[in-house]
Amino acid sequence: MNRQPLLEQVTQTMAVGSKSFATAAKLFDAPTRRSTLMLYAWCRHCDDVIDGQTLGEGGTQHVVEDAEARMLHLQIETRRAYSGAHMDEPAFKAFQEVALIHQLPPQLAFDHLEGFAMDAREARYVTFEDTLRYCYHVAGVVGLMMARVMGVRDEAVLDRACDLGLAFQLTNIARDIVEDAQNGRCYLPQSWLDEAGLTGQNLADPQHRAVLAPLAARLVSEAEPYYHSARSGLPGLPLRSAWAIATARGVYREIGVKVQHAGEHAWDTRQRTSSGEKLTLLVKGAGLALTSRLTRPESRPEGLWQRPR
Repeated sequence: MNRQPLLEQVTQTMAVGSKSFATAAKLFDAPTRRSTLMLYAWCRHCDDVIDGQTLGEGGTQHVVEDAEARMLHLQIETRRAYSGAHMDEPAFKAFQEVALIHQLPPQLAFDHLEGFAMDAREARYVTFEDTLRYCYHVAGVVGLMMARVMGVRDEAVLDRACDLGLAFQLTNIARDIVEDAQNGRCYLPQSWLDEAGLTGQNLADPQHRAVLAPLAARLVSEAEPYYHSARSGLPGLPLRSAWAIATARGVYREIGVKVQHAGEHAWDTRQRTSSGEKLTLLVKGAGLALTSRLTRPESRPEGLWQRPR
């Protein structure tokens, strides 16, 4: 197999799909960066398939009614990837490489697919803990797989990696509340909506932005202890990986800060960090990575959501 074209494909996938993480990914050493890109390509592909956008090399379009069949396809191909079978789809070819090289536990991959299944069956989230459970499946478990790619096997450090994934997803939910609602999805706890007098159906209405803004700010605040916990995982990573993760942490956290500061105008335009801000956060990330070599990690705060083991 010619490996370079596959690397080029997955590099382009991340450049288009996640500009925030693409910057940080460049800081990894070459083997870690390659595995990171391969893993991201599979995650992105699975998300697209469940959204009915693509399936297979032909890019065939699928209607929403095919959700169960699309989910089954992802599960079957993931099992085949673990079996060492020949993979035709580039995303599964990429996943097979990273899963087998780094011995990613199959349970993590299927936990991630469960997050897409939750979207496919239009799951509803009654409490904040329900929202955190969704965040685990779509992002926390990605943090666990990423940490394993970086060589982490210590359970305490893996907890911090999961915490960072949770923080990232809470930030994403806050940033994308309106866009998600326009697509018929709502990840805010129903209990929060009830308190604010909102429903999933009227969440995207412009006249409700003043009521919606405090809920977004609350999500961003809830992410903070997870960002704080994740910082204590940096000593458990190789130095260059710690730099990359510290930078990604800073970039995503800054997006949350922007959502909070923008208030009811947070959804007038998509909140993102500028190139200059990313450069500043890259330098700060280097500082965090270096100082993490000299400090003893803090105990994980009590009360944080605990991943399944």
